[in-house]
Amino acid sequence: MSTAMKTGLLPLCVCLLLASGSGEAGKLLVVPMDGSHWFTMRSVVEKLIERGHELVVVMPEVSWQLGQSLNCTVKSYRTSHTLEDMDRVFEDFARYQWKVREDNLFNVKKGPLYNLFELIFSHCRSLFNDKKLVEYLKETSFDAVFLDPFDTCGLIVAKYLSLPSVVFTRGVFCHYLEEATQCPYSLSYVPRGLLRFTDVMTFKERVWNHITHFQERLFCHHFFKSILELASEVFPEPVTLYDLFSHTSIWLIRTDFVFDYPKPVMPNMVYVGGINCHRGKPLSKVSSSSFSLEGVLVFFINALI
Repeated sequence: MSTAMKTGLLPLCVCLLLASGSGEAGKLLVVPMDGSHWFTMRSVVEKLIERGHELVVVMPEVSWQLGQSLNCTVKSYRTSHTLEDMDRVFEDFARYQWKVREDNLFNVKKGPLYNLFELIFSHCRSLFNDKKLVEYLKETSFDAVFLDPFDTCGLIVAKYLSLPSVVFTRGVFCHYLEEATQCPYSLSYVPRGLLRFTDVMTFKERVWNHITHFQERLFCHHFFKSILELASEVFPEPVTLYDLFSHTSIWLIRTDFVFDYPKPVMPNMVYVGGINCHRGKPLSKVSSSSFSLEGVLVFFINALI
């Protein structure tokens, strides 16, 4: 089946997985991720609303894309930063990506990527500081939580409310997808993402793949330190990232398996296609009677308008 066809079936797959029963509508709590992640998730949310599901979307007051109107209940909470703060942090991150591509996780411990994640993680503390909102979520009878794990807050909310969760993601930073799903992930055959090896590795590459995985295990706990501290405040006992990710009921993997390395897939991991993108508009119509320089210039000017 082609990727385009899989993408078209994505809303249907989500509806079937999230429905509480045949022909029944569910009440879902949506914890989205801002930016390009929301483009694809929003189309699924809109389709769920069309099919009669009752949705409650929880989002920060300050965001790039989440503020757009939705035909459902929206609960917002205050943040400790402004839109200008978000723009500045993301611009630093974007400039850094053009200059340097890090192959070592330890090199980004205090860099722009770390700062971006810290800003994203701060949303969760703002959410749980809103006692009125938290009380509303506790008193409302939801069937499941629909979330993007890039923010990680949705995982905490689902575990806090003891609700089944449906994760909608392209992938998971670090090694938690494989561990949470207990999916076999042989380091001798499946390379870590940062290394850019193929699935046919030399002995030296396999050794380095194991070393990189060991580095991840040391690094990731530090990288998610602030969100783990919040989780430990929310729950009566210390919580690990494994505890949060393993609480997931269904993983909707927003890609096609042919784009990834060959590896086993667990029953609760479903490939649904799609990427982080906004639905494009049709190209403007242009007319040109010749391929003269003037005609080419007019073509490009019209196409850009």
